[in-house]
Amino acid sequence: MKPYAAAIDQGTTGTRFMLFDQQGRVVASCYEEHTQIYPQPGWVEHDAAEIWARTARVISGALRVSGIDPAQIAAIGITNQRETTVVWDRRTGEPLCNAIVWQDTRTRSICQRLIADGLEPAFRARTGLPIATYFSGPKLHWLLENVPGLRDKALAGQALFGTIDSWIIWNLTGGAHVTDVTNASRTMLMDLHKLDWDDELLQVLGVPRQMLPQIRPSSDAAFYGLTRADGPLGAEVPVCGDLGDQQAALFGQACFEPGQAKNTYGTGCFMLLNTGSEAVPSASGLLTTVAYGLPDGVTYALEGSIAITGAAVQWLRDNLGLIGSAAESETVARSVEDAGGIYFVPAFSGLFAPYWDMDARGVIVGLTRYVTRAHIVRATLEAICYQTRDVLEAMRADSGIALSALKVDGGATVNDFLMQLQADILGVPVVRPTVNETTALGAAYAAGLAVGLWAGLDELRANWGVDRTFEPQWGLARREQAYAGWKRAVERSRGWMACGDT
Repeated sequence: MKPYAAAIDQGTTGTRFMLFDQQGRVVASCYEEHTQIYPQPGWVEHDAAEIWARTARVISGALRVSGIDPAQIAAIGITNQRETTVVWDRRTGEPLCNAIVWQDTRTRSICQRLIADGLEPAFRARTGLPIATYFSGPKLHWLLENVPGLRDKALAGQALFGTIDSWIIWNLTGGAHVTDVTNASRTMLMDLHKLDWDDELLQVLGVPRQMLPQIRPSSDAAFYGLTRADGPLGAEVPVCGDLGDQQAALFGQACFEPGQAKNTYGTGCFMLLNTGSEAVPSASGLLTTVAYGLPDGVTYALEGSIAITGAAVQWLRDNLGLIGSAAESETVARSVEDAGGIYFVPAFSGLFAPYWDMDARGVIVGLTRYVTRAHIVRATLEAICYQTRDVLEAMRADSGIALSALKVDGGATVNDFLMQLQADILGVPVVRPTVNETTALGAAYAAGLAVGLWAGLDELRANWGVDRTFEPQWGLARREQAYAGWKRAVERSRGWMACGDT
């Protein structure tokens, strides 16, 4: 038996390649960032060719440093920033324009028109999603309408669409055009119950079906393809695992039972609650989505998606120069006892769950001469935690489940101060696992299951371990008073763009 499973974790700010052993332990890792492109306010783009080049480099780098022979890799899985939209030429394999990133809000007018036409209930019923700039379908519509010649190429079968997983798999295998059920469920184009592209919704958004990838299970023993022997792996390895990043984290956290939940802290923040074989409609502003697809069927989840969390810390560093690194935010925030009466609502791309307000924009409220740099930094960390509580409250309302603990993962979980704040603001223990990179681990698990590296879900459960549990320290009165202030601040942020500003 080949002892390792590999994962490509292609995120919003960078790409990581990781190798795991059968105990789910990291044995090799390499990471590189890629360029963030901001052509106009509200627009966010990536160069898909750069992303593939960085992907190839991290694969080669991890293998070189670790000395692991690619022949020892049993399978490779992909996990990715989900709604980011790529189109490329079938013949040349070259991108036909920059990728539109999930945070991008240029499709606001398209979404408003669809809502005005009364189509949101139909989209909700079929896809589990609200009409919002977040998702891939409106982005693809915008590209077809605005990139010269793209629609003609699409109709002729020359232009292909995919989320980043499809783009990476295409390049790894030399031409397999596939996606999995989790990524397809984030496009506003897939029927959540039939698990296939919906022809009526394709017509509404003007998307030719021939552009779309084949939808496959997240763990697929039939393989999506083999890596090219002349590619960065230097060997033919089965590519047979694929999940959107948040679903991969749920899988990596071994949340296989209904009622289990995790929260991932990255550029945004994403909480998923396993609802089992039932797609539970949300009445509280959550998304109904596919959690993962195995050969014996799919598991669904409720998700609360928050656009800006870790990105707000990057904004403090890169735009304002208030901190020199993300790690410094912990030291600076610890230097004050509270946020000095301020709240920061980082609605740079509008508000996602549970508000879904495309017209919201970022605000800092409660400013006085007393407020210092440290208070602003602390308020930024608190904003991450308050937004998570917004989602938790919605999950309680939809599912009737009061969580006894929250599993967490992602880069920001190394910040002990942030994790303690999260426990204090939620009022439940926050549990950090021994393997923090659960997104990549989930993709590796999906691939390894497909080739028999792991026998089943019970073996994956046995691999999961606790690094630290953060217990709540705030009293109920402080917790509820602080959260009430946050809710007031959110109201100040809402509807800003509706006033006619750009």
